[in-house]
Amino acid sequence: MDFHERAFFFDCEGDALPGIVALPCDAATAPHKVKIGVLIVVGGPQYRVGAHRQFVLLARALAAAGVPCMRFDWRGMGDAEGEPRRFDAVADDLRAALDAFFAAVPDMTGALLWGLCDGATAAALYAGDDPRVDGLLLLNPWLGGEEGGARVMLRHYYLKRLTSTAFWRKLVGGGVSPAAALADLWRFARGAFGGASKGSVADGYAEKLRLALKTLSIPWWVVLSGEDFVAREFERAVAAPEWAELLPARAPLRVAEADHTFSRAVWRDEVADKTLACVRALTDLAHRLDAL
Repeated sequence: MDFHERAFFFDCEGDALPGIVALPCDAATAPHKVKIGVLIVVGGPQYRVGAHRQFVLLARALAAAGVPCMRFDWRGMGDAEGEPRRFDAVADDLRAALDAFFAAVPDMTGALLWGLCDGATAAALYAGDDPRVDGLLLLNPWLGGEEGGARVMLRHYYLKRLTSTAFWRKLVGGGVSPAAALADLWRFARGAFGGASKGSVADGYAEKLRLALKTLSIPWWVVLSGEDFVAREFERAVAAPEWAELLPARAPLRVAEADHTFSRAVWRDEVADKTLACVRALTDLAHRLDAL
């Protein structure tokens, strides 16, 4: 099945946010049938393309398989207007993105929120407040551990920036502040190798995530990379007794040997397959509920 893409801006509290919807070309699903779309919630500091074009490739793979998909920048990231904000302050951005997604795909009946790292945590914290969300797929959810998060940032963001010709062009042309870039790099380097400050505002999200998932009445899944500090932090957190009632029936799905952002094609393909399986499970559930 072929696909096409539609780019546009949508409003979030007066700020313009870019969105791109990937749609199947074959409208095989009639308007009265169940159609679940996937909204990609990126982790920061990322934008709608993703490391190694991860989100572009995922959205196109889903659309080619018949599933509409939208990716976007929340405020302060990528090409979006507005001030930068933490992942726990993007509820309005997610609601506006879902508004735009449903407007772009009028026959869509529900959405799966797909989130990576703190995008996964943001999606989980939001999902219970929006009845249009039919399910969650959380990849390497971030729980606020500074060391793991800092190492991920160094390896998958700053290293790629330092080897990017576009970054150096911006630096030479004045598009990037050398002082700010070095300050950010030093901060994450200190965090990655034991120098992170204690009591970070991001700490404590394991309990917030647990409570959010506990109250959800929709299906959710967790995907963990085999070689990732953030995934290991998640595993340590959910080994606590209070998680026992949540996880037995939802054992995390694993992508063996994958890094944090699933940078190889074989890992990306496996993530796409798992995403499609989750969409089909939600669709089957919706059909069963309609038959009652």
